[in-house]
This record gives sequence, structure tokens and C-alpha cells, in this order.
Amino acid sequence: MPSKEFTLDDIAKHNKEGDLWIVIDSKVYDLSRFADLHPGGAGVLYTDSVAGKDATQVFFGLHRLEVLQRPQYARLQIGAIRGQTENIKPLGPGELSLVPYAEPTWLTAGYFSPYYSDNHRKFHKAMRAFLMEFVQPEAVRCEENGKKISQEVVDKLSEINFLAMRLGPGKHLKGLTLMGGIVKPEEYDYFHELILNTEIARFGTRAFVDGLLNGGVIALPPIINFGTPEQRAKFVPDILAGKKYISLAISEAFAGSDVNGAQTVAVRDGDEWVVTGTKKWITNGTFSDYFTTLCKTDAGFVVLLVERSDAVSTKPVKTSYSSTAGTAFVTFDKARVPVSNTLGQVGKGISIIFSNFNHERWMVTASSLGAQRLVVEECLKWTNQRIAFGKPLHAQAVIRAKLAAMIARVEASQAWVENITHQMNNMSYDEQSDKLAGPIGLLKQFVSKAGRETAQDATQIFGGRGITVTGMGKIVENYHRTSPFDAILAGAEDVLGDLGVRQAIKRMPKNARL
Repeated sequence: MPSKEFTLDDIAKHNKEGDLWIVIDSKVYDLSRFADLHPGGAGVLYTDSVAGKDATQVFFGLHRLEVLQRPQYARLQIGAIRGQTENIKPLGPGELSLVPYAEPTWLTAGYFSPYYSDNHRKFHKAMRAFLMEFVQPEAVRCEENGKKISQEVVDKLSEINFLAMRLGPGKHLKGLTLMGGIVKPEEYDYFHELILNTEIARFGTRAFVDGLLNGGVIALPPIINFGTPEQRAKFVPDILAGKKYISLAISEAFAGSDVNGAQTVAVRDGDEWVVTGTKKWITNGTFSDYFTTLCKTDAGFVVLLVERSDAVSTKPVKTSYSSTAGTAFVTFDKARVPVSNTLGQVGKGISIIFSNFNHERWMVTASSLGAQRLVVEECLKWTNQRIAFGKPLHAQAVIRAKLAAMIARVEASQAWVENITHQMNNMSYDEQSDKLAGPIGLLKQFVSKAGRETAQDATQIFGGRGITVTGMGKIVENYHRTSPFDAILAGAEDVLGDLGVRQAIKRMPKNARL
């Protein structure tokens, strides 16, 4: 880093074409040769408020801090202003944001929570540091170029048993070293997993969250919970190690929330099933080796583990988020599947799939919560630095009203998510299935609707920048465009709300009267 020091008077002498210096947050930049390459044109750099001046306020009204960190721009720095220090710095790996409401209460200095232990705090710090260092750069790249997560990053994730942790506590963790040994398998609980799910959403890369082995999160439980010891031994280790990929193949053009409407057929032929049909909107499907597939038989529904073959083809489904999620249309053209790949009993396929939904819906809700909190942080920062009508944007009452609504929604969502997570920690798997399907359905409905309302408010706050894919509003634009996925994936929100009410009605005392 350049060590030469200057005064503001020194900078003022360099304010014309071919000789242009500016100051940004105490750092001096020589833009003489860069001006004509400036993406916004050279003219903006020669204005009286920029050329030869401290342009910190102007710069941060137009650009994110990350721009200065890019090598091609960082090398333009030639020194610093004598007596000044850098004030605007990015978070280091594992650090907490000091912006109000950017972190949940349990991570905020001076506040308390009954849910989290010191181990949860250590786990959070290590997980955030790991994700910021090894995953965030990949997330940004893949969200932009649409490519699958690289095997190099998958291997790094496998070193900490990332996918195994995303499946929650359970027997699948036995003998594994989690997060470098910070938490023991028998100590790992749903609050550890909640931390993981909210942290992966902090990059503002919604499609990458699903591309981050989400297929395994939703497709492995039927194997772990209903598979035979032989099936688990054959398939689970390679998938957890990131050597093989798997998807959950339920949705069809014929059947979304109406799982019973699935039309993919499996016909028994000796020691094999012959599978014919299609599946649509299958997360990670474009790069999966296996498909946990719901099929219709003469004896009812069955779940089969279908291996990719010449009779199994996939093609991308173009959606409103990046193709890095691997969303696929899957065709089974008389695919032959060994009977030994049957998961659970024939005729019990629907119950097997339904047993998976609680965790999947809770996981989607947790990630949505993490993304919403990031958007709140973005809006609080932007309204603090954006000058409009001669004042910070938050001087406008209408803006403060939007911020208040956003904060209220995210804090309400956090409280409900933590309450449900506490119930999960204290219930058996069967108790969760019996008691939490309705509450989790209502929770997902509430959080996903809150997310879309927050996305709308955030877009209004950012204005044109909120509908621009790059630059200041890129986090908001991504969330506004992709927040509907949280309402649809794992069950449409209105269907889930109805599920919650129907379960409540079913449990109503017969003598309940006003």
C-alpha cells in the first residue's frame, strides 16, 4: 500500500484533464490516466465537487465500498492524507455488523437470548468467517455467470461436513468432525443449523443458496430415514462428501403443491422398476447423479432412488433467478431402476415425502430470514449515506416509516423462527411431524409474505438502483426479483397457511364456545 502522505492543498493542485487526483476516505487516488476509462464517463470526475477534492461523500452516493477493493481500482491509490485515518472498512471474516438490526438480538452487544449458548456463538463466528473467506467469492461469481458451484469449493465445504450439518441433528452426524471440531455431533442442534441457514443467505445471491447443495438437503432425508442400511452405506457417504450430487424429484407440470397429482409412473418388471414421466423445477437437477423420485404404481405411490443414465435426461429450466441453482426439467424415458433402490414401502410414498416437508419448509424460512435481515441492513446504510434534498434520505418521514415496517417484520419473523426452532429441539421426529406441520406452514407463509413486502419497500427506498442488477442496489434487486421463490418452494404459501388453520381447527376442543 502506498505510504506517501499529502495535504488537501496538494490534492487541490491536481484538478484538470490529464492531471486529476481525488480523496476517498483519507486515501489519495491518481485518476489522470483512468478518467477516460471511467464507466460513467470522464465528465463526472471533472466536476467541482470531485476534481482535486475530498470526494468521499460523492463516491459513496454512487458506488459500493467493494469497488475500491477491486485490484484495478485499488492500484490507483498513490498515498493518503496526512493526519487522516480510514473510517469506512469492510467486515473482516467472522466480524459482526454494528448497523442496528443488521444482526439478530442474540448477536447484539448488551442483549440476551434464552436460546443460544457459548458454543452457538463460537460456531457462528467460525461459520461466518469460513463462508466469507471460501464461499462468498464463489457465490458472487456463480450468481453472475450461472455456473454450478465449483468442485474446489464443494471439497472445501466437505472438509467441515457442511451438507451433513445442513440436514440437522441426527444419526447421520455420528463419527463426523463438524466445523473443525467446534461442535460435537451429539451437541449439534437445530439452532446450529439455523445459524448456518441464515448465514448462507447473507451474500445476496438467492440462486446460489439453492445451488449450494440444496438438492442434498431435501433429497437425502428419505434415504437416511427410510432407506435400508445397505442403501445408506451405498449412497449417503459419497453425497455427504460432495463426490456425488442428488435432487428431490417431486414437482411436475401436472402436480406442484398437489403432490397426489404426480403422473410419473413406475411399473414393476422382475427385479427392476421401469420409470416413465417428467419432473419440473428440480433444484440441482442439471448436475445431479441421483434423483429421489416420487412415482405412481398400481399399489399407490412409491419413492425410488433413480440413478442418472442414458434413460434419464435433464435440461435447464429458465427462471427469474440464476441458473447456478441447476433448476431442471427431468425426463425418465423407461428408466430401469433396481428394486433394491426402493425407499420404504410401496404405497407409502406420499407419507415419506410429507415427512420431509417440515424440515424443508423450516430451512427455506430460515434462509429467507437471513436474506431479509441483509436487506434491512442495506437500506439502513443507504438511507444514511444517500443525500436527497440536501439531507440524508432517512430525514424523510416516509422513508423512516418504511424502515420501521421492515424492522418490525424481520424482528417478528426472527422471534417466531426461534420459537419453532426451540420446539424442534425439544420434540422427537414423530412429535414434530404430529405437532409442527401446521405451525411451520403458517410460519413459512408469514415470513415469505413479509419478505416480499420488505423487498417492495427496499426497492422504493433505492429507487432506480433497486431495479439495477449491478451497483449500489444489487442486493435489493436480487432479493426483489427472487423473493417469490421463498413463497413457492417447498409448498405455496397460501396452501401452507390453509394447512396451519386446518390443523388448528382439527385440534379445537369440541366444547369451545364464546
